Amino acid sequence: MFYSYTPERTCSRNIEFEIDNGILKNVSFTGGCNGNLKALSALVEGMPVEEVLEKLSGIQCGFRGTSCADQLTVAIRNNMEK
Repeated sequence: MFYSYTPERTCSRNIEFEIDNGILKNVSFTGGCNGNLKALSALVEGMPVEEVLEKLSGIQCGFRGTSCADQLTVAIRNNMEK
């Protein structure tokens, strides 16, 4: 299923991704640090959602209290609860 999420307190303005049978696919960020977010998207492609949550939850960017990676986990959790 395809999801779209508006992150909070990050430079990125939108996160889009798919979850297919517990596997994360087609992750893309709009805005933010282009190269880093392309790399993040490539690294999590095909990973089990639970592994992504374990590895990326709580990562912070500066004094924001979150990061684009952490906001991806928030988006995944929000959509898993629906």
